[in-house]
Amino acid sequence: MDLISPTITNLIIFVLAIYVGYHVVWTVTPALHTPLMAVTNAVSAIVIVGAMLAAALTVTPTGKVFGVLAVALAAVNVFGGFLVTRRMLEMFRKKDKKPAADKGASA
Repeated sequence: MDLISPTITNLIIFVLAIYVGYHVVWTVTPALHTPLMAVTNAVSAIVIVGAMLAAALTVTPTGKVFGVLAVALAAVNVFGGFLVTRRMLEMFRKKDKKPAADKGASA
């Protein structure tokens, strides 16, 4: 006597996760962006492992396609996160000053 089907329940959870995730990410201060990206990369790595298991254990071709797609999208997310984190960390790195050339010295 289920009132709501499992598909509808999963869809509701998915939509709520998108809503909460959007609000969490957009309210983060810039100082916390790099640690947040590190955690996001760790979660995406776990998603990659889960997607590989799901793709390997699935019997139907549709399940295998979705598993491979999940692995590919999570991998793009991980590598993109590393690139963004690296770029943000370079913004805080001290710039090297070029040594002043001797203008008046002659050989």
